[in-house]
Amino acid sequence: MLRGPFLDRNWMGENKDYSSSDIIMLGLPFDGTVSYRPGSRFAPEQIRLASWGLEEYSPYFDKHLEDCNFHDAGDLEFPLGNTIKSLDLIEKNVEDIYKDGKKVFGIGGEHLVTLPEIKAISKFYKDIAIIHFDAHTDLREEYLGEEMSHSAVIRHCGNIIGFENLKQIGIRSGMKDEFELMKKYNTRATKYEDIDILKDKPIFVTVDLDVLDTSIMPGTGTPEVGGLTFNELLGWFKYISKFNIFGADVVELAPDYDSSGASTAVATKVIRELLMTMSCE
Repeated sequence: MLRGPFLDRNWMGENKDYSSSDIIMLGLPFDGTVSYRPGSRFAPEQIRLASWGLEEYSPYFDKHLEDCNFHDAGDLEFPLGNTIKSLDLIEKNVEDIYKDGKKVFGIGGEHLVTLPEIKAISKFYKDIAIIHFDAHTDLREEYLGEEMSHSAVIRHCGNIIGFENLKQIGIRSGMKDEFELMKKYNTRATKYEDIDILKDKPIFVTVDLDVLDTSIMPGTGTPEVGGLTFNELLGWFKYISKFNIFGADVVELAPDYDSSGASTAVATKVIRELLMTMSCE
C-alpha cells in the first residue's frame, strides 16, 4: 500500500470541500484572442505550483489563507480555437457558482475571460460595479474587426453594467477615443477617494497583471512600462477591503516570458492578497 505523502497541485490553504466554501477559485486557461504575446493559458497551472512557495499567512492583512474559506475547483477545459464556446463554458460554470450562493475568483488566462464572468454574475446582482486594474484601457469596440477581443473586454462589460459603474486604475496605454470615453464617464481613478462612489455597490475586481511595472512583471502578454509597484497595488487592495466585493479575477500572466519565475511568484502573491481582500469583514 502506498503511504505518501503526495504533492498537491491545488492552491495551498484551500478548503477541499466545495459545499462549505465561500469563494470558488476557477482556473481559466484561455488566450485565444491575444493581440501580442500568447501564453497566458499556461498561467493557472504555474500559479498553483508557485503558490506552495508562499506562506499561508499575510502580514499585510494579518490573516491566513484558511480564513478566506476558498475552494480550488481546478481549470476549465476549453475547445481549442473556439472563442465563443470557451466563453460560454465560463459563463455557465460561473453561473453555477452563484446559484450555489458562492463567489468566484477567476485565474486567467487572458482578460476576455472577465466578460462571461460579468455576464453570469449580472443575472444574480443588480447595479454591479467593476474596479479595473490594468495598464490598458481595454475599451475598444473591436480589434482588427473582432469584437470578442481582450482589447475590448471592459467596453463590453461597461455596456452591461453602465460606464458610470466603472473605475479604472493604473491605465497608461490606449487609443485616443478610449481615453475620451474614460473622460466622458470619469472612469479613471488616481487616488483612493475616486472610487468611494462605488462603496455601496456589489463590486467585481479585475486585475490585469500588466498594471504592475515591467520591472516587477515582465512575464505578461502586453508589458507596459510606467506601472504600479506591488506596494502601491497592495494599498488599493487594503482600501477596497471594506467594500462589498462579490467576485474577482487575476489575468494576463504569461509565465514563459520570465524564465526566472519571478513574475509567476508575483502573480501568486497578488492572488493571495486579493483573496484576503475579498474575505475581509
